[in-house]
Amino acid sequence: MPSTTIRTMRLPAGDDVPVLGQGTWGMGERSAHRIAEVAALRLGVDLGMTLIDTAEMYGDGGAEEVVGEAISGRRDAVFIVSKVLPSHASRRGVAAACEESLRRLRTDRIDLYLLHWRLGTPLAETVAGFEALKGAGKIRHWGVSNFDTADMIDLAGVADGRNAQTNQVLYNLTRRGIEYDLLPWCRDRAIPVMAYSPVEQGALADDERLAKVADRHGASRSQIALAWVLRQDGVIAIPKASRADHVRDNRAAHDIRLTPADLQELDRAFRPPTAKQPLEML
Repeated sequence: MPSTTIRTMRLPAGDDVPVLGQGTWGMGERSAHRIAEVAALRLGVDLGMTLIDTAEMYGDGGAEEVVGEAISGRRDAVFIVSKVLPSHASRRGVAAACEESLRRLRTDRIDLYLLHWRLGTPLAETVAGFEALKGAGKIRHWGVSNFDTADMIDLAGVADGRNAQTNQVLYNLTRRGIEYDLLPWCRDRAIPVMAYSPVEQGALADDERLAKVADRHGASRSQIALAWVLRQDGVIAIPKASRADHVRDNRAAHDIRLTPADLQELDRAFRPPTAKQPLEML
């Protein structure tokens, strides 16, 4: 069994969080899967993946309920991230949505609360709502998701907008657009990027371009894809796993050290961006 020690990254507010967490997109949608999903999350925590990401949107709240069950009795051992829909992004809306998420999570606070994506509500109003929730002890920190560079600049320009702790975006070997400007912008300001779908929803598990590197490391293609994300400075990865074997595979990917030759081969197969690209979302 691997060590439970996982590298950490410091949020701007000073909290250290593991660079490898657990995603829950797709959980809580079928009652027949609940026992396995809860067990998978608990195993991940046992293996050091104590950051768990969820959202009110996932399974219409079902994923948050799965997380609530998984963390029962060990709340202080985990760092919970959840997200509010942009339709709930008004000051009153975030307060109401947060209360519902807290109820489903069976906890009194969310460690990191994110705006799921930007829509019509002025950022200043959403930020004011987040800051009020912080003041009330309902959330500890807040951040954003699916924000491009221009959105982050806008956010930094509103009152308290520089209190954002992360930007959660789509990032993997096939979705490298953020490397051109968004990732460097966040790195320069010590704002971690949280990579969702780091294995492209499993598609990279069958990508032949990863075969040679995987063979050299005695690893699966998925593990190489995840290891590639994890070796990026300023990036946290949150792969989802609903089975124990998948959880263990993700954890083992953390310990793979890709060589310069590996990275050159992957750059040839998955070209980095050479110009600005629109932010991709799933």
